[in-house]
Amino acid sequence: MKEKINALLALLVWGVAFPLFAQLPVYLDDSMPVEERIEDALSRMTLEEKIAMCHAQSKFSTPGCPRLGIPEIWMSDGPHGVRMEFVWDDWTHAQWTNDSCTAYPALTCLAATFNPELSYRYGKALGEEARYRGKDIILGPGVNIYRTPLSGRNFEYMGEDPFLSSVMVVPYIRGVQENGVAACVKHFVLNNQEKYRNEINVVVSDRALNEIYLQAFKAAVMQGGVWAVMGSYNKYKGTYCSHNDTLINQILKGDWKFDGVMLTDWGSAHDTDEAARNGLDLEMGTWTNGLTWGLSSAYDQYYLARPFLEKIKRGELPESLLDEKIRRILRLCFRTNMNRARPFGRKLTDEHTAVARKVAEEGIVLLKNENEFFPIQPGRYKKIAVIGENAVKKLTEGGGSSELKARREVSPLQGLIEKYGKENIVYSMGYASGAPDYNRELPSGLDADSLVASAVEVAKGADVVLFFGGLNKNFRQDCEGDDRESMDLPYGQNELLDKILQVNPNVGVILISGNAVSMPWLDRVKGLMQSWYLGSEAGWATARVIGGEVSPSGRLPFSIPRRLEDNSAHYFGARSYPGDGKNVYYCDDILVGYRWHDTRHIDPLFPFGYGLSYTRFEYGKAHVDRSAYACCDTVQVEVEVANVGDMDGAETVQLYVSQQNPSLPRPVKELKGFQKLFLRKGEKKWVTLNVPVQDFAFYDDRQARWVVEPDRYKLQIATSSRDVRQTVEVVVNP
Repeated sequence: MKEKINALLALLVWGVAFPLFAQLPVYLDDSMPVEERIEDALSRMTLEEKIAMCHAQSKFSTPGCPRLGIPEIWMSDGPHGVRMEFVWDDWTHAQWTNDSCTAYPALTCLAATFNPELSYRYGKALGEEARYRGKDIILGPGVNIYRTPLSGRNFEYMGEDPFLSSVMVVPYIRGVQENGVAACVKHFVLNNQEKYRNEINVVVSDRALNEIYLQAFKAAVMQGGVWAVMGSYNKYKGTYCSHNDTLINQILKGDWKFDGVMLTDWGSAHDTDEAARNGLDLEMGTWTNGLTWGLSSAYDQYYLARPFLEKIKRGELPESLLDEKIRRILRLCFRTNMNRARPFGRKLTDEHTAVARKVAEEGIVLLKNENEFFPIQPGRYKKIAVIGENAVKKLTEGGGSSELKARREVSPLQGLIEKYGKENIVYSMGYASGAPDYNRELPSGLDADSLVASAVEVAKGADVVLFFGGLNKNFRQDCEGDDRESMDLPYGQNELLDKILQVNPNVGVILISGNAVSMPWLDRVKGLMQSWYLGSEAGWATARVIGGEVSPSGRLPFSIPRRLEDNSAHYFGARSYPGDGKNVYYCDDILVGYRWHDTRHIDPLFPFGYGLSYTRFEYGKAHVDRSAYACCDTVQVEVEVANVGDMDGAETVQLYVSQQNPSLPRPVKELKGFQKLFLRKGEKKWVTLNVPVQDFAFYDDRQARWVVEPDRYKLQIATSSRDVRQTVEVVVNP
């Protein structure tokens, strides 16, 4: 009996030990170089297995290669939070009980912080939640340029300036990808409006394309090392951007050496040959008619599915095109779901909550503060009227693909009640919208006149009024799929404010939006804050800023024009926006945002980079380390900043550069550096901004290259694009 037991034990030990001595296939051996593993896996795959890997198998996954143990790739929408789960084959929410998330502020808010370190923390926290939820790709961040205040998706992006977007996107990507989750920068490229997005062809100069619209994508690839890029719906040079040879093969994969995966937006593929030849690697969301709805379980009929397979078998397309796509997909797998060293992630932690609140606090922008209306310290007023639907509306819901299922969303009203006490707060809705819907505006079901009358009565009896207005994520507001119809506030808010001001002039307005709005009441209100979709911690952050626990330090990431016609896209009429349904002509060229306002001497209502504080800052004299530089040098600019006010706060020092005698027209000034610093009251600090001379370059479309010209350059230390505090001049030598 003992011998039998020993024999069984020996067999058991051998059975366990044998796999340890067996040689792993190269593609499973993580001690081998990644490129060798890719080639080994590729060599083992059948044609059909390779085809399956380059298109979807469900709404948000691809199949991998089960026979070889290559996992499925799972992805989620999530520029500012991991989206809820969906059923396999349509847009119905799966109704899971464990798919809630931390809702982080929208990316306009992140950009308004002007704080790259905070952007890294944001990306890292988001990546941890994505990793814990089993996601291999998070479909964000978005870096399309804010060209018009009507664009429905501006709230998902980082503003009008390509330098700001570039600086902020890089640490976000690094934070996400530290978790073994691929960031997916989107929408590549020229998706600057939602109206006509599925068919519009963008006509833009090479200068504007390179200087304005490509810059943040370039930084995401070349500095951030992003692992995935999503194409846009629109066309460029008559070809859809998701399979555009110029954009993908020549620029993205050629000039920038991108080694990751190029994937479609959902339904942005339209042609098998173009998708195969022009650099598309992974096709998501397509139906046989090129739309994102209409035919169930059509995955094998995608453009890169059976049609691609049949063309290869007939010799119409070479298999080498498919192999190159699979190499990139395998490289993504080795970075994500086949990376045994990647962390496990975390979800809904106190640290995530703290990041969300910190971004929200630093992103709120104080625009007007007459006679120190803000901060409102507890005890200053006995009765505070809070008026407006945005004080209570759930703003993590709606908006299209950025919708979120937040574990909690603290409303501004809740935060203010906590701050001032329920006995000192009286609330009235004032106006109402319907539930968010992607395709139409739903009625609220409430009587508008009654809401106005109640709000006016509440305002009449209050010591101070805080009006929470702005936009929301309903159809034709801040929402994917279409654009706003005007800059005006919706739901009768301007008229409501007028009536409130007639009975109580002590009014402060908190605008919640991802876009600029018209403000016919601006001269009559005492205070104004630009807030954003602040996510889970909206109420706490808002109350801390209004109450003075936190001095506001956000800066506008876009210009707010006085009139819509003052915006560069709208100045030239319908040809320049929204186009004729076939073409849109970027007549503003390189003069987007503050470049337009400053160069054309058109005063904005509020300029790019603008934001007030509860404290005051003074600037000393700016210095450079020398007066002349070569093209390979870096200019070092120093300036002393002092907090001369009565409370701690943060200041954002901005550096703009102007060329004296360029050979081609250039903007009056361009942002080329910034630094946010925190100063206690009475404290002084030296700020050092290092700007490579190469950053002085412009894109010379006559030579199709970037050029730094020998010339005199003016370096302007400023608090916004319109408020220059110090100027120094330097010379760039031949």
